[in-house]
Amino acid sequence: MKDYDVIYFDQDLSWEAEDRVIDQVQQACGDLNANIEVRNQARVHLWYQQKFGRSYPQLQSVTDGVDRYLVTATCLGMEIATGRLHASYGLAKLEAGLLRINPLNHQPDLFLQKALSYQERWPWLRRVEG
Repeated sequence: MKDYDVIYFDQDLSWEAEDRVIDQVQQACGDLNANIEVRNQARVHLWYQQKFGRSYPQLQSVTDGVDRYLVTATCLGMEIATGRLHASYGLAKLEAGLLRINPLNHQPDLFLQKALSYQERWPWLRRVEG
């Protein structure tokens, strides 16, 4: 795995609030020797354009963010407290190893970068249209 994403939704949009959560996660997971990225989904619209050069809608929940991941097979999230799995597009594409662009986040250039990165690590994956 390249990294793990820890996402949450907090109406406090300050950098300081997000930094506190990042510190908590790093303390809890520091011994895992893994790259863990922590992001408040309520803040994504504030930095996305500067990082990726295009606007991004203001999200209303954690699942709004998951629903917009670039690759449909990766639109998955697990709620830690309950173990509930959120699979925006189901699990069939993941099980079949199919990489498809997300119609809610149609960015062909970024999708291709991500898909090629996945295929470098897992060569059996296949990119498919629509």
